[in-house]
Amino acid sequence: MLTRIDLGKEAILPLIFKMSWPSIVAMMAMSIYNFIDSFWLARLSAQALAALTVCFPIQMIFAAIGVGTGVGAGSFSARMFGAGKDLEAGQTAGQIFFLSFIFGLGIILLVLLFHDQLLGLFGATEEILPLCRQYLVIISFSSPFLLFSMMSNNLLRAEGRPLLSMYVVLVASLTSAILDPFLIFGLWIFPQLGIKGAAFAAVIAQFIAFLFSVNFLCLKSSKYKLHRKYFALNPQIMRAIFSTGFPSIVSNFIISLVLIAYNHVLAQYGAAAIAALGICFRVNGLVTMILYGIGFGLMPIVGYSQGAGLYKRLRQAVSVAMKVSLGIAFFATIILMLFADSIVAVFSADPTLTTIAVPALRIYVLVLIFLAPLLVFINMFLGLGKGTLAMFIFIFRDTILLIPLLVVFSRVWGINGAWMAIPFSNLLAFALTYYYARREIRRFKSLEISLELFRPNYE
Repeated sequence: MLTRIDLGKEAILPLIFKMSWPSIVAMMAMSIYNFIDSFWLARLSAQALAALTVCFPIQMIFAAIGVGTGVGAGSFSARMFGAGKDLEAGQTAGQIFFLSFIFGLGIILLVLLFHDQLLGLFGATEEILPLCRQYLVIISFSSPFLLFSMMSNNLLRAEGRPLLSMYVVLVASLTSAILDPFLIFGLWIFPQLGIKGAAFAAVIAQFIAFLFSVNFLCLKSSKYKLHRKYFALNPQIMRAIFSTGFPSIVSNFIISLVLIAYNHVLAQYGAAAIAALGICFRVNGLVTMILYGIGFGLMPIVGYSQGAGLYKRLRQAVSVAMKVSLGIAFFATIILMLFADSIVAVFSADPTLTTIAVPALRIYVLVLIFLAPLLVFINMFLGLGKGTLAMFIFIFRDTILLIPLLVVFSRVWGINGAWMAIPFSNLLAFALTYYYARREIRRFKSLEISLELFRPNYE
């Protein structure tokens, strides 16, 4: 469990798998938990599933703070480890204790004071507003623990310990999945809490994950060597974290903005259409999380390689990650399209919901083919510390392309047009991303040649 992976020396393909599979397992576990959450709430009522779908983008905005800050901290730490600057990496780890508390407290206060306004903005109708409120208020109290776990996961990967980051997510996902049916339906000694039970399960799970995260960062064998003085606010380290992290936060905010737009557009087709979006999002998420996991595994390799001047190794890592991601995306797209009917039936036998969700899923999954290479390049940019470029690509995809296409396509082709907007916008975004990625790869080749010419002078 405590073995550290050498990011600078191990063979590329095995290294990609070693760094990626713990992230993939963790992300899959999280996605499966979301799947299970939707499964039990769909059994409760279609309104409960719709309420969860409305709350989901709000949760994503909160999580975006943790993911973005963690990306910034992990990218900076990986580059510091590659350059042999372990002290700066340790100081980076200390800052997340302060950040997770401040951001988490802010989220709790925001939800307690403005819950109905937030829910109305995110598409809650009068029919489901009470259920949305019950869920959101309770789950907001998990924010400090969730943020810390997300930030620390990136730090654990940056020091070559992806297994530890996997254990944190597995603990949270398994705890939530086990508690869900007991707290939702009142099984055994537990009270029947309905949708509030799903929220309480998440709060308990995130607190346990927080305890595991703190323990892993404070291990004696950790390269971070945490000290109390690292916990004090360090403006220089904060700037380094958020130079990459802030654009990543914005990028994740934009994803939530898309879900808001979808909820408003689909509201005209009823609660069943919003519930269908929830099914598509979670089923697709099972594959998307694998692709994100590969990207998360790639990012510290890119950061370490840049810090150590290993540009050929950097290019090879990106190439291998690209081939693996595309292979998974093509295979998953075929499977999900062939078995869409059976997959939707797992969630609900409601004929209205099935009629909407089956064609929606078959269109929605086409996004995987374009998303796979897009995520590889995005994580390459993040590993290089180019968070602003990654943010620009996400803004271009989701605000300039996706939201206008969603509105136009839904008016021209109805509800099927709404689903078509997702793959089409990702296709166009990939074309832009490829342009920037080629420039970076050419730069790596030039630096590689320069190093080869320069090195003999020192031999």
